[in-house]
Amino acid sequence: MSTRSLAGRGAVTRRRFVAGTGLWGAALAASGRRAFACTPASGRPDPMPGTRFDLSIGPVPVNVTGARRRAVGVNGSTPAPILRWREGDTVELNVTNRLREPSSIHWHGIRTPADMDGVPGLSFGGIAPGETFTYRFRLRQSGTYWYHSHSGFQEQTGLYGGLIIDPKAGYAQRFDREYVMLLSDWTDVDPRDIVSNLKFQSDYYNFRQRTVGTFFRDAQRQGLGETIRDRLRWGAMNMAPTDILDVSGIIYTYLINGQSPAANWTGLFRPGERIRLRFINGSSMTLFDVRIPGLTMTVVQADGNDVEPVPVDEFRIGPAETYDVIVQPAVDGPYTVFAQAEDRTGYARGTLATRPGLAGPVPPMDPRPLRTMTDMGMGAMTHGGMSKRDGPAAPGGGAAGMEGMAMDGMDMPGMAAASPSPLSSSGTAPKSGVEVQSVAMMPIDRLAEPGAGLEHNGRRVLTYAGLRATIPGVDPRPPSREITLHLTGNMERFIWGFDGKKFSEAEPIRLNLGERVRFVLINDTMMEHPIHLHGLWSELENGQGAYRPYKHTIIVKPGERLSYLVTADEPGLWAYHCHLLYHMEVGMFRTVVVS
Repeated sequence: MSTRSLAGRGAVTRRRFVAGTGLWGAALAASGRRAFACTPASGRPDPMPGTRFDLSIGPVPVNVTGARRRAVGVNGSTPAPILRWREGDTVELNVTNRLREPSSIHWHGIRTPADMDGVPGLSFGGIAPGETFTYRFRLRQSGTYWYHSHSGFQEQTGLYGGLIIDPKAGYAQRFDREYVMLLSDWTDVDPRDIVSNLKFQSDYYNFRQRTVGTFFRDAQRQGLGETIRDRLRWGAMNMAPTDILDVSGIIYTYLINGQSPAANWTGLFRPGERIRLRFINGSSMTLFDVRIPGLTMTVVQADGNDVEPVPVDEFRIGPAETYDVIVQPAVDGPYTVFAQAEDRTGYARGTLATRPGLAGPVPPMDPRPLRTMTDMGMGAMTHGGMSKRDGPAAPGGGAAGMEGMAMDGMDMPGMAAASPSPLSSSGTAPKSGVEVQSVAMMPIDRLAEPGAGLEHNGRRVLTYAGLRATIPGVDPRPPSREITLHLTGNMERFIWGFDGKKFSEAEPIRLNLGERVRFVLINDTMMEHPIHLHGLWSELENGQGAYRPYKHTIIVKPGERLSYLVTADEPGLWAYHCHLLYHMEVGMFRTVVVS
């Protein structure tokens, strides 16, 4: 273990993980119909609309936790400036790399030619130090998106920013004011040390393990026998139900628009206004649960695409996802924008207020979630031994009576070391060995579930099943074939991949130009994975028929089986990966070739 990681970890454990000085390099805001970014040098709002942009990637000094660090930003700002485009325009972006290492920018969710997508090593060579690369493409969409580096860990160190594309025909939902709400996770620790520590000890950043005290509390609540059986099951699998996020608030400070909870980002409003909040999860490793106590949020857009309005009190947003919501405060407030990490080890917060300097009350964090046997791929079992839900995304594998998850190298009642029947794109089920710790034998449809820690909390929580597009999909054809992929990993060794293979071991997924295919994902791991397919839309099969929501990033819950349709309408080499940055970097990545 390096001295860098020890020093970083020690510095953070001497502070509360929700603390921070707030002297972050940039604050993002937007009022009316324009977007702004504040540079650390001047503090002046600099609008960034237009069709031609000169962007410079370089180091930016920051101070989030009380310690001076160097981030990576754009035009002297991190987060990078918000860019505002218009549907139908052709944009030109001259990106100069001022770093001492190669860099890149990927336009997340934007439909571009493959050589403009910005993933080094595929259809793009990257931007060498001192060089300028010109991105040029026509905008065929509108909505809320973002951009970030696809080089090493630069995304974690600050190279990310918001994107707004105004629709040519105007907005379907009226609003008087808008703000970009860019969520992220900052750490003073070198990302390379984080990966090294996770490989050395997968729960290195999990300081909330079950103890003797929690054993007695559980026994009081659910009985001694059941508590012992539960501990034995988890012990036999060499796993812990407290493993929620790989990297936690012990080293992360969670930010809204680059500002820590102590800095309290503030957006102004007048009572009665309709405010559009464009939430972007630009974090590297964190799923956030977002709510604004006292206000109903009406979800009107998911991943840049309009959906039928859904009134909710809370929603979960995975890394790389975007949601647009409209709120309408009737009174002065102030109101707290509260985004707690899924593992409840910290939060980001901001305030909507009628004047500067106000701070809304910060609610207590919810109880931490615990993984269940359902998360382990054992299905949501009733006393009759059948899954609680059936349907298009119901279990697709496992012989009769093989309930649960097959664990590598173990034998337990109700479990079997057999591979599920759905075949991967290569025609084989995941192999056994160090790269496959477990196989979900009864994966189920979980689209109507809000997610771990959000069940039965008394609030209306958004689910994927509730997303319905406002117009039918443009391609009515049924798929001609299915491609089934298992999301696999070994948490102890911190190895992640598809079908038991890391990127270096896997063949590309090949699609024919113009064909219609169904992707089926089965999560054999006990973690959520936000899966992102570059260059092509993913139409989530969530029971809405022709009104399937179009998404670019889809969270696959533990033990879940879901599917989506893809029309291969853009040729080239496309990245396909988990958007948990460290999972992608250690192997959860594939290349999709459309030709």
